[in-house]
Amino acid sequence: MASASLQFFAFILALFGVFGDIAATLLPNWKVNADVGSNIITAITQMQGLWMDCTWYSTGMFSCTLKYSILSLPVYIQAARTTMVLSCILSAFGICITTVGMKCTRLGGDIDSKNNACFAGGICFILAGIFGLVPTCWYTREIISNFLDQTIPESSKHEPGGAVYTGFISAGFLLIAGVIFCSSCFKRQQGAWIYPPKQHHFPSTEQESNAGYSLKDYV
Repeated sequence: MASASLQFFAFILALFGVFGDIAATLLPNWKVNADVGSNIITAITQMQGLWMDCTWYSTGMFSCTLKYSILSLPVYIQAARTTMVLSCILSAFGICITTVGMKCTRLGGDIDSKNNACFAGGICFILAGIFGLVPTCWYTREIISNFLDQTIPESSKHEPGGAVYTGFISAGFLLIAGVIFCSSCFKRQQGAWIYPPKQHHFPSTEQESNAGYSLKDYV
């Protein structure tokens, strides 16, 4: 029962991780640059994401521009696009697989099949967490290095946006969920190897009948 509750808790963490992973992939605020002019009306906030660049004006207007050209983008943005999409796909597969393999569901067949499904889903979550953690770390490193570079003007420097923090948290949720699923299945299989089921040997009825027949012959 405790293992089923732990798997359900890991499944909830994985759901939060999947939704956060998708949100971080689509949000335009991976890095934010806030420039305040002499007049408050001209104050703007520029945000850059993986797929679009957006500008928010103090007047309430909001405009976005899609990044159509892939080859013109920096390498870290291209890598972030690929790895974040892979992370979303793997995490979605993990949700489907663990739904079948969890102990609190009636799907998946026997116990061994459900354990294998849980283990496979946990591996998907771990890979999704790694694929989500790598681009966020690389993107943050580029932002910090550009911010500390003295040759770059102040108006061109950026800070990490909300999408980066969302990506970090989502990757952590997916990694924790994957470790819980894999460890729960591993403990169960290890226990089966250490304590194998006892086999009881009962004498066959044929031997008993033969023994009784031989005793009657001697009477």
